[in-house]
Amino acid sequence: MAFGLVQYSKMLIENGVDFLAVATLEEGIRLRKAGIEEDILMLSGTSVKGELEQLIENRMILTIGSIESVKIINEIAKNTKMPIRAHIEIDTGFGRYGFLYNDIETITKICRGDHWSSANKIQIEGIYSHFSLAYYKNNRWTIKQFNRFMKVRQILKLNDIDIQIVHMCNSPAFLNYPKMRLNAARIGSAFLGRVDCKNNIGLRKIAVFKSNITEIKVVPKGHNIGYLNSYKAKRETRIAIVQFGFFEGYNTGSKQDMFRDVDNIRNAVGSIKNLFRRQVLQVDINDKKYNVIGKTGMYHVIIDITNGKDIKVNDEVIVPINPLNIDREVERDYV
Repeated sequence: MAFGLVQYSKMLIENGVDFLAVATLEEGIRLRKAGIEEDILMLSGTSVKGELEQLIENRMILTIGSIESVKIINEIAKNTKMPIRAHIEIDTGFGRYGFLYNDIETITKICRGDHWSSANKIQIEGIYSHFSLAYYKNNRWTIKQFNRFMKVRQILKLNDIDIQIVHMCNSPAFLNYPKMRLNAARIGSAFLGRVDCKNNIGLRKIAVFKSNITEIKVVPKGHNIGYLNSYKAKRETRIAIVQFGFFEGYNTGSKQDMFRDVDNIRNAVGSIKNLFRRQVLQVDINDKKYNVIGKTGMYHVIIDITNGKDIKVNDEVIVPINPLNIDREVERDYV
C-alpha cells in the first residue's frame, strides 16, 4: 500500500468512508488487528478452505465467484455461528474471478439460496463485476461489459432477487463513465496516482516525498558527478547531497502493463520523442526548483544548488514521485 495500509485506511474513515475493500487476506487481518471495525470486502475470490475460514473469523465480506467456493462455504457454515456475508462476482469479460455472465442459471440459484444448505447464515449483500478497458472513453468493449452485467441484474430482478449493493466501476470507469457508477464504486487507483486524472474534477495530489540535505560542497569545472561519470560540471558548481534514491523508489518509473498493438505503438512513439527531448529531473528547495545532476544512486541524489546561495545543510527537499513507487519502509506522516 503506497500510503501505508493502516494509516491510509484510518484517514479514509476519518473522512467519512465507512466501507473498505482489500485485495489480500493479509491486508484484511492487519486492518482488524489495528482495531478497524468498518465493513471490509475481500475483492479476491478464493476456494481455499483455510483462507475462507480466516475471512469469516475476521468478519470480512467474501467474494463468491465459483461453485467450488460455494461448496466450501457450505461446509464452513455448518460449523460456525457467525453470519457469512458475501458479494457475488460476475465475469463479464475480464477473465479473472467470477461466474461467467452467461451462466445465469447458476448465478440465479446462488443468489436465491438454492445452493446453500445453511441459507439462513449466508447473506448475499452485493453483486459486482470488473472492467478491463475503462481507461478510454466511449469504448465499445467497456459498454459491452456493462450491458452484460446489467442483463444479469435484470434477470435476477425478474426472479424477484433484488441485491442491494451493485458496483462495477473502478477508478478509470468512475471518471470516464459517470452513468455506470450504479450505487457503489471502488475508488483506489485515482488516490494512488495510477490513473491519469485529466477529467478536471478537482482531484489534487495528496502525497509528497520529503527529505533533507545532508552535505553541501563545491566542485570545480569539469569534475565528474555520479556513477558512470554521467555528468561533468560545466562550471564551478555548488552541489547538495540528499539521502534518497532508487531504494526509496525515486526515478524508478513504472513498467508498461498494456500489450495491445495500439498501446505499444503509443508507448514507442513516446519513447522516441523522449530521445530528442532533454529530460531534467527537478526538486523543490525553499520554494524554488533545482536540477538533479548525475545518475541517481541507490541511496543518494546530487542537486545543483549553484544559484541557491541561501541553501544550507538540513534544508527540506520536496521530491516529485509517484506514491506507487515509494518503498514501504519509508515513513508516512499524515497531516
